[in-house]
Amino acid sequence: MDHYFCCSCLSLGSYPNMVLAALVTTALCLAFHGGRVVEASHDIHPELQSLEAEEVLHVHRTGYHFQPPKHWINGPMYYNGIYHLFYQYNPKGAVWGNIVWAHSVSTDLVNWLSLPPAIYPSKPFDVNGCWSGSATVRPDGRPVILYTGLDPNNTQVQNYAVPANLSDPYLREWIKPDDNPLVVPSPDINASQFRDPTTAWYRNQHWHIVVGSRRELRGMAYLYRSRDFLHWQKAKHPLHSSPNTGMWECPDFYPVPRHGMNGLDTSVSNDKVKHVLKVSLDLTRYEYYTIGTYDPSKDKYNPDNTSDDGWAGLRYDYGNFYASKTFYDAGKRRRILWGWANESDTAESDVKKGWAGIQLIPRTIWLDKSGKQLVQWPVQEIETLRGEIVRMSNINLISQQTIQVNGVTAAQADVEVVFSFSSLDAAEPFDDSWVNAEDLCGLKGADVPGGLGPFGILTLASDMLEESTPVFFRIFKAENKHVVLMCSDAKRSSLQDGLYKPSFAGFVDADLTDNKLSLRSLIDHSVVESFGEGGKTCITSRVYPTLAIQEKARLFLFNNGTGPVVVENLDAWSMNRPVMNALL
Repeated sequence: MDHYFCCSCLSLGSYPNMVLAALVTTALCLAFHGGRVVEASHDIHPELQSLEAEEVLHVHRTGYHFQPPKHWINGPMYYNGIYHLFYQYNPKGAVWGNIVWAHSVSTDLVNWLSLPPAIYPSKPFDVNGCWSGSATVRPDGRPVILYTGLDPNNTQVQNYAVPANLSDPYLREWIKPDDNPLVVPSPDINASQFRDPTTAWYRNQHWHIVVGSRRELRGMAYLYRSRDFLHWQKAKHPLHSSPNTGMWECPDFYPVPRHGMNGLDTSVSNDKVKHVLKVSLDLTRYEYYTIGTYDPSKDKYNPDNTSDDGWAGLRYDYGNFYASKTFYDAGKRRRILWGWANESDTAESDVKKGWAGIQLIPRTIWLDKSGKQLVQWPVQEIETLRGEIVRMSNINLISQQTIQVNGVTAAQADVEVVFSFSSLDAAEPFDDSWVNAEDLCGLKGADVPGGLGPFGILTLASDMLEESTPVFFRIFKAENKHVVLMCSDAKRSSLQDGLYKPSFAGFVDADLTDNKLSLRSLIDHSVVESFGEGGKTCITSRVYPTLAIQEKARLFLFNNGTGPVVVENLDAWSMNRPVMNALL
């Protein structure tokens, strides 16, 4: 069986202090022309991009999330038993600039060794930048990296690179042949909005890739075909497009089985699978995906009508999560999703602390039994970092009650909780105008008393709760159904000014027949990754407490609703540190 693996499209930038521009932007949005930025949407700091930090500050640095020792980062491939993480990296500073494809390897997705950069600007077809892409392993066993380069005319072109020595298990060196570029934008394509080639799939004697773009405000997934992987032709029609969505960055297209949790090779296509198309939205700085059907005879993707094909569509993660990509792990027959989170502070703060950006914990991803959405869960390997367990059970949380969870290192922890309630009678009425979960979380935050909720956990909390990042549920009663809101609210996460502190939120498609809801949160100093109801809704927050740091951080259970809630089970582990980017 042929195997095709992808290397994530990793985004770039640092949160500015404005709401729209506050979300992460990517290096792939950048093009220069005559000394000015063309259609770029993220902040560029040329005066900072080569500024070395005098010292690396560790107070908010993560303990078990992937980071290089210092500087700015913003994917993955499984090959012959080794996971390869290629990521966009500034070796000279903590803001975007000087970008190379850094390279780290692992056998378990937890412990990582660092290698020399795999790709850096060196040829005419990428002299102005080596941007994101993906990787494919061809039937002869040779991996190929496809990536976007910026040529001397600042045109975005699609290039390839191959390993210099296949006998090297770590694939340390990569060659960029002189017959690049493989794909250049035709006259009908905006040359500064044409990037991020996907993992290739093989069908009908042709290889296929998608390149992200836009036509005015219509997001475009341009389709290209090749018989030999070297000569590519643009198809007459895109694989898919959608109006009023803007530039589609980092597209990802892959199959998922209709039943079961196994992953599939990217080229699988039959009546037993559905297909997923994910895009990263340049205008909104978040992603959305649809589930649908791929017609190989027409090379067209048709989304199901069960979710919106636009900004209101389904999201992998409703928080600080961007430029994600999946890859097929043939060793364990699973599809793994890997996303990136940048900082929520200023570029100047990033320079001062000497680093910026983290890779989030890899997630196994599969189709929910309903067929309407995907489900995600942290890879099982992360559990090898768990220390001693703290257990609590059958804890009654009455109205306005807060209970501290003792015995766990709250700044670096893995927490799983199951909440239950005797009835749904206390649920508040749901207003049909509440269509945006984030707005609703801002209106009905953790400190706003309700009926059935808000209840959940207070992460990275100070002793007197001056600081905390609540992760919680709130249940509403709509006509003929109940609506479950999940929030990760950073409004009171830090006493520090000048930070982006949003109320991230999503609705949860929960079956409440057993009157239970589950929550898992991975807490790591400045990041809280939360998974509601077994991974149906996921939210990541970046936060920077000033009091709730290191050994001073606390973890609490809380209930601010009038309806009583029971903590059926709570399991919490202090997390150990893995080997993180030691030199190989």
